[in-house]
Amino acid sequence: MSEKILVTTALPYANGSIHLGHVLEGIQADIWVRYNRAIGNKCYFFCADDTHGTPIMLAAKKANKTPDEYIKKVHDEHYKDLTSFGISYDLYYTTNSEENKKLAEEIYLRLKEKGNISDRNIQQTYCEHDKMFLPDRFIKGTCPKCGAKDQYGDSCEVCGATYSPTDLLDPHCAICGNVPVLKESKHLFFRLQDYQAPLENWLSTPGRLQEGAKKKLLEWFETGLQEWDISRDGPYFGFEIPGEVNKFFYVWLDAPVGYMAASRKFFETNEEEFNSIWRKGEGQIVHFIGKDILYFHGLFWPAMLMGAEFTTPNKLYVHGFMTVGGEKMSKSRGTFVNASTFAKHLDTEHFRFYMAARLGSGMDDVDISFDDYLSRVNSDLIGNLVNIVSRVSTSILDKLDRRLGTLQDEGKSLFDKLLASEENIRKNYEERNYHRVMREVASLGDQVNKYVNDNAPWVLVKNDPEKARKVVTTALNCAKILFLYLYPVIPKTTQKVINFLGIEGVPDFSIISQKIENIQLPAYEHITQRANEKGIQDMIEETKNEYDKAQLLAGKNNPSIASNQPDQTGKSESKGNSTDTVTNDGYISIEDLSKVELRVGHIKDANHVEGADKLLQVTVDLGEHGSKNVFAGIKSAYKPEDLVGLKVVVVANLKPRKMKFGMSEAMLLASGNGETLSLFIPHRDANPGDLLK
Repeated sequence: MSEKILVTTALPYANGSIHLGHVLEGIQADIWVRYNRAIGNKCYFFCADDTHGTPIMLAAKKANKTPDEYIKKVHDEHYKDLTSFGISYDLYYTTNSEENKKLAEEIYLRLKEKGNISDRNIQQTYCEHDKMFLPDRFIKGTCPKCGAKDQYGDSCEVCGATYSPTDLLDPHCAICGNVPVLKESKHLFFRLQDYQAPLENWLSTPGRLQEGAKKKLLEWFETGLQEWDISRDGPYFGFEIPGEVNKFFYVWLDAPVGYMAASRKFFETNEEEFNSIWRKGEGQIVHFIGKDILYFHGLFWPAMLMGAEFTTPNKLYVHGFMTVGGEKMSKSRGTFVNASTFAKHLDTEHFRFYMAARLGSGMDDVDISFDDYLSRVNSDLIGNLVNIVSRVSTSILDKLDRRLGTLQDEGKSLFDKLLASEENIRKNYEERNYHRVMREVASLGDQVNKYVNDNAPWVLVKNDPEKARKVVTTALNCAKILFLYLYPVIPKTTQKVINFLGIEGVPDFSIISQKIENIQLPAYEHITQRANEKGIQDMIEETKNEYDKAQLLAGKNNPSIASNQPDQTGKSESKGNSTDTVTNDGYISIEDLSKVELRVGHIKDANHVEGADKLLQVTVDLGEHGSKNVFAGIKSAYKPEDLVGLKVVVVANLKPRKMKFGMSEAMLLASGNGETLSLFIPHRDANPGDLLK
């Protein structure tokens, strides 16, 4: 029986470009959406630009535009950038909509009617010159804890201290530079504490969030939940609060309502479908978010919905930040890459393929390497999977009148073996363990390539064309299964492959077991290009140049490290004033590298290590070089039974290290961390003990 699911991603703030951190979340959600659609679920997918707040108002003024003009231009750019990575929204909307205004007012008025809204006077910093109250990020001064200058009004980037803007020493307005004053104003508050018990019950529902996310949220209950300031004083770009004068909803009140507003717009001719999801709870509501906005989505948002008698989210899927080479994304180093810059130089579907190999279900930061990207795309996608199709679909098929035969004997056995993986593939998609899907498909692809190599149809076609036809038929039927397994990840590539194989329509899992036999295939058309290093270098160089231009225009010449956070909220300016110095530290010479002996290892045995949280004990066969005992920190990503029989890359001449569990005699090479950790696997026919060069 199919399910009805409404999926959202966090709303990008309309005050900056889409970068690869935003794309990470979009791809993670889109893979899950496409998977659910492929298995027959009715899956709606919504997002919107988050458009309100002081930063938008000031950015529009600086650009000599009205806020509406400004956010319209940004919206069009955001939509173009996100969809260029194949993200398949049903609607990408805006929070500055009539639907959002009405829903925000409805929620507020219901909360007020229930006594969940209070008001009191508070003191705030006010700029007499700009005639406005200043948000925390528009006040700068000296840190009251460490004395660092030019720090924002909410936290210090040098010592990490957090504080109130009124604690800042020598404060000044970040807009005009004048010293602000303290001024009293009435503010409205949502009494979050009124929902402490219902929220605890909500958080305790099995499967609602990852354990780490739930634990983080429950920490707020230890001291008791506090009321939340939901109002801002004008001038402010946003929705005015009903019944108040010159008071506006704080952006974080109406931003998540944007999920509802986008779906109401989409269902404007089908109000019953909107009500069935948001009022009657018929179906699932699933939010994909970054861990930086967990607090808002895990406490304020469900409490607002509870009070207004709307359906609360069924699941929050929380991910970590993106890092590059283990470090924060850096504009000066060219690794803080905008989506449009990436799409200009590289294939965005290749990025989907690579990200799927890095993504798991946890909240660990997702580390990427452009060298690893190049290797994985060219080896696993082109050299393994696409290779199955291309090597048998050109001259060999031409000599067979481009006609397939039937699956028989050995070929049918291999076909059935691939089909047997479907249950596990589905389970890992559902649980968002995409890296496990990719690893299993790559392994199956290796087996199909071995079958083709062992049978050599390029030889058979000369003296036994019918046997060659059987081999080609088997290879292409197996390729169809593998590419359908990867449809949620690489939809465009899969579509090309199945169209070539004579299957029409949008791919789905219902046709995985369908055989392709006794048909004539069209001429082979190239499926996808190899990833190239020049594209990566050009992308990095353009990113560096854009950064240098921005620094020049700002009158600065000191590079800074940008935050690695996806910054879906964007409601505060990007942090990062620490100097990024480039040295030669960490580089090794070619002579040093030649000392490292990398060999192919064949895992003969693997076991848990009693008393160790992260280690597995692995016995690796290095052919004529004997066996090595290795204690490897890979327990978070691999089960011992999954490792036996696997070929891996081993540092074979590492000095043995005595550990409390025994002697470790080598090292297994891997990338990533946590559940997304991935062992380096030699390509296809490498033998144990082979030296890698």
